[in-house]
Amino acid sequence: MTDYPVANLATKRGGRPPEGGPRRRTLLGSKSPWLAFAIRRTISLAATFLALVCLSFLIVQLIPGDPAYALAGANAAEEDIERIRHQLGLDLPLAQRFFDYVGNVLTGDLGSSFMYGQPVMTIIMNRLPFTATIAIAGIIVVLLISVPLGMLIGLLTRGGRRSWLDAAFGAITGFLDSVPGYVAASFLVVMFALGVGLFPILPPAYAPRLGMASFILPVAALALGPICTISRVVRRETAVVLENDYMRTARGWRLPALKTYMKWALPNLVTTTLTLSGLILTGMIGGAIIIESVFALPGLGTGIIKAILDRDYPVIQGMVIVIGMIATLINLLVDLVLGLIDQRNLGGAHASS
Repeated sequence: MTDYPVANLATKRGGRPPEGGPRRRTLLGSKSPWLAFAIRRTISLAATFLALVCLSFLIVQLIPGDPAYALAGANAAEEDIERIRHQLGLDLPLAQRFFDYVGNVLTGDLGSSFMYGQPVMTIIMNRLPFTATIAIAGIIVVLLISVPLGMLIGLLTRGGRRSWLDAAFGAITGFLDSVPGYVAASFLVVMFALGVGLFPILPPAYAPRLGMASFILPVAALALGPICTISRVVRRETAVVLENDYMRTARGWRLPALKTYMKWALPNLVTTTLTLSGLILTGMIGGAIIIESVFALPGLGTGIIKAILDRDYPVIQGMVIVIGMIATLINLLVDLVLGLIDQRNLGGAHASS
């Protein structure tokens, strides 16, 4: 290994690396890449959270209209509207409302809905399972299909073989990847729900007996585009890895194909794949919100749309914070996986040594 030249030099001369030498100090001391990673990501999470809090407050100020008018009704008297605005605290100066909002959020209080009077956290927790089910299932499906598919096409087309397959794969995945998620969702509904009748289209909230079958089409619509994107990246990375000298040597030794590709090819292409996948999987959170609207699932997507129409400021703000933090945690999870694969992906001094 080139990361610890002193230890390697001692070994080559027939000696043993000194106890508590460079390796031990790097992994356990102040230069530990995991410690530096934890510090950086903690600061990053805190900064992201504060940015989301400020952004969520500013967003609602740009929404046209006044929640007091929506609550009071079209024929309400002006004094009734002013009374509602006072009850909601909308008559306070903007700066005071901002500092009150930030203080409440930092103590874990997201406020109560203007329309329903329920705590915002209760509304979010009632809707979060639907969005989480679609997003998590979609991410699992994407990774389970795109990586093996990309590797298979890369192996079959290695060295310019089967150029027709490579061209067909690129054309099909490129076309499917260009189809917007809501268009794919509408097509799946027409084909497999209304046409064939193979899957139900009623959400589980309204038809509990249908169970998980109601999520099949939403997950398929959400995962279709990312599968095409990631599989194309994996195919390209597979083609590059297979031309490396160590892969040629492994094939020359006539090692079992499964061992060769799983032990040496996969770990060397997974870093680039996961780095791109982190960005794509984060975007799937926004895609899940759109897909929910097509299938009328009562998740965060339909909830935030309804809150915008109702000008329900606390609900909008709470959902923006929750959705933003979910996306941030997905990126953190991808970075953790990359760090487990190779500590150089953690950055810092260790990566540059």
